[in-house]
Amino acid sequence: MLAAAASVRPSAAAAAASKPAFKPLRLTPLPAAAVAGGHRPLSLSLSARPLYRHEPLLVAAAARNGDRAASPAPPAATADGARPVESVAAPAAPAETARRARIGVYFATWWALNVIFNIYNKKVLNAFPYPWLISTLSLAAGSVIMLASWATKIAEPPKTDLDFWKALSPVAIAHTIGHVAATVSMAKVAVSFTHIIKSGEPAFSVLVSRFLLGEHFPAPVYFSLLPIIGGCALAAITELNFNMTGFMGAMISNLAFVFRNIFSKKGMKGKSVSGMNYYACLSMLSMVILLPFAIAMEGPKVWAAGWQNAVAEIGPNFVWWMAAQSVFYHLYNQVSYMSLDEISPLTFSIGNTMKRISVIVASIIIFHTPVQPINALGAAIAILGTFIYSQGLGIEVVSVHCESSWCSNITTCDL
Repeated sequence: MLAAAASVRPSAAAAAASKPAFKPLRLTPLPAAAVAGGHRPLSLSLSARPLYRHEPLLVAAAARNGDRAASPAPPAATADGARPVESVAAPAAPAETARRARIGVYFATWWALNVIFNIYNKKVLNAFPYPWLISTLSLAAGSVIMLASWATKIAEPPKTDLDFWKALSPVAIAHTIGHVAATVSMAKVAVSFTHIIKSGEPAFSVLVSRFLLGEHFPAPVYFSLLPIIGGCALAAITELNFNMTGFMGAMISNLAFVFRNIFSKKGMKGKSVSGMNYYACLSMLSMVILLPFAIAMEGPKVWAAGWQNAVAEIGPNFVWWMAAQSVFYHLYNQVSYMSLDEISPLTFSIGNTMKRISVIVASIIIFHTPVQPINALGAAIAILGTFIYSQGLGIEVVSVHCESSWCSNITTCDL
């Protein structure tokens, strides 16, 4: 029996092979002074083996798929699937900080340019109430700026064909209607009231997409329609300087921009044109569409008489106002495109809501617009509903239901 027991005892060589390959390091106890001070000596035992980060989940998933061999182990990895902690690269904090600072500059510039545009646009409309011509000049300024950028190689010109312009045509028609309608609204009512009604665009977007396109949305999106519609209605019925033409202009603009976004999603999918160039092409085609209608609705004789009256009343500053509103319209849209290259559509949608708040507040202060508390409450409710809409919609579908960054950008091409 003793002989049998001895036969199963591991050999000395096997015992030596089973010992760990790494020798423990034993730290010396604390000095005697520490012991005298009432502290117990500590003796820590550390392994000379380097620190490793285990990835059992990745190893198990590879084993289930049968492709362990297809996923090579990281450099210096051990047989148990661990790898040194040093091999994991830490994120570059300075680069992230610089990116966030750049986004902050984009947002601040975007909001500032939009506020400036709305102020000059309203000043021009007060002195020269011809929204069809002013809308045309806004599109023309952007077209000239982009043509000059392409000619001087500041921006790379787009490569387009006849199919591209055919697909862009319905988008440009809807964009033209929405742009003119918003300018008509600005000519008839206060800037703040136009933007309050414009904040109801998500309600049009959801209703049109749901009943005409059969799209479905999360429950918070439908819930957000209540404060949006209720807030806009409360602001409308309590507006001191209410005008039906101005109200209908803002509503038509909302509907037109919703169809513009739908046409952009359906027709422009897969078109290899950058966001900024896409907006430039849209502005040019919209200008071509709008110009004959502007001439028919108002005409050169009316414009000439109105121009003389405006210059006589305002002076040379009127020319600067006209140029400023046209140039700033293009610049704030251009900066908004640049900001979307750095952020998600959800963040952009929230930024668009904050932009509208800044325009409303700034216009009330600059133009001394009388606002009743109940009117301000309606505006706050509508804007809160827009924020809830953005949160409920998330990053999957944002405001315009687009699947590419430049398509989402088109939400900024309005007042």
